[in-house]
Amino acid sequence: MADKATRVRIDGHVLSLSNLDKVLYPEVGFTKGEVIDYYSRIAPVLLPRLTDRPLTRKRWPDGVSGQPFFEKNVPRGTPDWVRTVTVASPGSTRDREEVEYVVADDLPTLVWLSNLAALELHVPQWRVGPRGGVRKPDLLVVDLDPGPPADLVACCEVALLLRDLFDADGLRAWAKTSGGKGMQLYVPVAETSGETTSAYAKELAEKLAHDRPELVVSSMRRSLRPGKVLLDWSQNNPAKTTIAAYSLRGRETPTVSTPLTWEEVEGCEDAAELSFGPADVLDRVEEFGDLFADLSTLEQRLP
Repeated sequence: MADKATRVRIDGHVLSLSNLDKVLYPEVGFTKGEVIDYYSRIAPVLLPRLTDRPLTRKRWPDGVSGQPFFEKNVPRGTPDWVRTVTVASPGSTRDREEVEYVVADDLPTLVWLSNLAALELHVPQWRVGPRGGVRKPDLLVVDLDPGPPADLVACCEVALLLRDLFDADGLRAWAKTSGGKGMQLYVPVAETSGETTSAYAKELAEKLAHDRPELVVSSMRRSLRPGKVLLDWSQNNPAKTTIAAYSLRGRETPTVSTPLTWEEVEGCEDAAELSFGPADVLDRVEEFGDLFADLSTLEQRLP
């Protein structure tokens, strides 16, 4: 099939968009053009979650029924106007001492990535400075991962227990779905070391696992996980990344990692209530605004 390209000008940059009618989610017929449209329209709330953060992309060039791959390094043919940053990466899986990342600070970069079928956007809990220096983490994250038959309803129950622990330490937290079976809680912090955020998150996870052993596990051991929610504190390791808020997921249908209100977390009785697609999320942003807006400005101190 000939590669049909459409040229568009965005903020002064000319992009060549190819195969816009290519179906990337066969179960529902969701096309690459629709992916680009979603990312273009969600950009005002997504870009603040990506700005200054080295971006790991998960790409599905043949759609979600094909083979995906993770991409950290800048791909061949990257336009010269795309911001990149080189970060030391000792012990990386490919034995590279450095990785040159894309940083998606603007709409043209987001559209260019969408055209590469970079469906999933993963970011670390730290940022880079204007000259590319690596800064200390400004987010603490706890990943809630349910072991079947536990599901998102159980995650919501555990999220409320975690919120109480954060409250007791004078910290505000924000919740989002993973776009899959689980969810994440975020606590914006004044820049602090990854060791500090990891140790604090681990302490809370172990406390809940001790207090509620029928519901919560803090160990990665597979045998412990059925029917319980794993509190994965390890994503605070600066080498790790987490799915960005408002990113699509490469699942059978296009779901989105979606910021939630605490009222929604409190009221969740069925996991399907908190599964959102691109159109749902655009509607939610129109109704609620950016539920994660404060993550960019609030600097809380860990106890």
